[in-house]
Amino acid sequence: MSRARRRLGATARLLTALVLAGGVYATFAPAARAQEEPRFSGAAAQGEALFNVGCITCHGRSAGGVEGRGPSLVGVGAASVEFQVGTGRMPLARQEAQALRKPPQYSDEEVRQLAAYIQEIGGGPVVPDNVEQQLDDADLARGGELFRINCSQCHAFGGGGGALSSGKFAPSLYPASDRTIYAAMLSGPQNMPVFGDSQLTPEQKADIIAYIQQVVQDDRDPGGFNLGRYGPSTEGLAIFLVGIIALVFASLWIAGKS
Repeated sequence: MSRARRRLGATARLLTALVLAGGVYATFAPAARAQEEPRFSGAAAQGEALFNVGCITCHGRSAGGVEGRGPSLVGVGAASVEFQVGTGRMPLARQEAQALRKPPQYSDEEVRQLAAYIQEIGGGPVVPDNVEQQLDDADLARGGELFRINCSQCHAFGGGGGALSSGKFAPSLYPASDRTIYAAMLSGPQNMPVFGDSQLTPEQKADIIAYIQQVVQDDRDPGGFNLGRYGPSTEGLAIFLVGIIALVFASLWIAGKS
């Protein structure tokens, strides 16, 4: 009987010691009071809130995509958000062959916040902050050469754009800001190929942008009406119509004289 009492007393003392130790630990240990830290901070946290209101329906929770509605945005990078949302192409008004440019629904600050959120959840290409500074040292002649080699096949020599296959088209470069052009080269929207730094260096991208802004966009067409800047197709059509009309009038005049 005494042995049982001693065991019971030892057990009680052990339990008391454990309770006291747990109480002391809970009182003084700082980790016990630590609160869960937020997943994102700063602009990305604001971007997450914007995404959950305006984008989650099509692109899903955590931008993982929704089948039949919208693709995953994990890995597309901030550059893709700057181009698609900054030019009003997203959110889509309706499903069609190609997203059309329209007035943006988000301010520049909100676009940057959405871009920061997408960048943090999956990484990807980012438009550098010093794009304008890079343009100060740009080479217009080299930019024109690079534009004619890499861009004019779709956007035309005058930057007016052109038709592609399956109802898609290369959009006009009027208007397009420095960051928008840079973001398009990094992200490759629609049928446009991606021009990463291995294809075109940042300096070459700056040369192309400077050429577009200073030569293509600022050209005031000193030679006369530009016919939309679509290249020889519209010029040939205009010449054909003028020629046919001239031939018709000439034929009528000859017939009247005879």
